Amino acid sequence: MGCVGSSEKRVDGHGKRLKKPKPWKHPEPITRSQLKQMRDEFWDTAPHYGGKKEIWDALRAAAEADTNLAQVIVDSAGIIVTSEEMSTCYDERGAKYDLPKYVLSEPTNLIKDG
Repeated sequence: MGCVGSSEKRVDGHGKRLKKPKPWKHPEPITRSQLKQMRDEFWDTAPHYGGKKEIWDALRAAAEADTNLAQVIVDSAGIIVTSEEMSTCYDERGAKYDLPKYVLSEPTNLIKDG
């Protein structure tokens, strides 16, 4: 018998507990401003590919928050998280939301802006 939070599956049925994303490396080193531009472009265009704007807004807020606050945001919005890093999520109507790793964490080869 384990403690309440020790299971991979959430008791409330909203999918997995969020974890900090695994380290990843961009194909070439990028600056923080390039990463910000990539993120802004993704969030600006993502709602045009389907799903609800409110869910995209909640996912953005969660992606930019620490893990505990991100968990509260996705739970409050009724988002079903199927990957611990939040890369694949669904809303309560079954619409799928795929998030690239560059919106969830920084690459290991991020370079300081000159």
